[in-house]
Amino acid sequence: MDDESQAQVRAFDDFRWEGVPLHPYKEEGGAPFRAITRQTLFNEPGFGCELRYFEMAAGGHSSLERHGHMHAVLILRGEGHCLLGAEVRAVKQNDLVTIPPWVWHQFRATAAAPMGFLCMVNQQRDRPVLPNAAELAEMARDPAVAAFLAGRPA
Repeated sequence: MDDESQAQVRAFDDFRWEGVPLHPYKEEGGAPFRAITRQTLFNEPGFGCELRYFEMAAGGHSSLERHGHMHAVLILRGEGHCLLGAEVRAVKQNDLVTIPPWVWHQFRATAAAPMGFLCMVNQQRDRPVLPNAAELAEMARDPAVAAFLAGRPA
């Protein structure tokens, strides 16, 4: 197959891309999350990476997790907060978040509007690890992190 036969344009309309299926974020019961979907926009073995778009409804959130691979997140629309290690940060459209390996992270949309983001990640990657009770308790020692984990970021 030549390079031209692999070229394509996927039309964009209302945060959906033509020919790209909309999937659940993760399997139910595997990790706590709320009101989030996933679209895989790009997955080419020659690049070794995958570009995905996640969208959270207003008040939605991703799972709280960490893993051995790093990834980059670009907020495309909306605003919210993200937990990066022991720090809670406000995020908005066009912010770029780099998540190093083994750093706890979670994204939460505001209650007012959806938040969508692109995520670039390795095709071959390890599975996320969820926090145990002791790790959650340690994180919650910081009042800002405790408020974030309770769904009340400042």
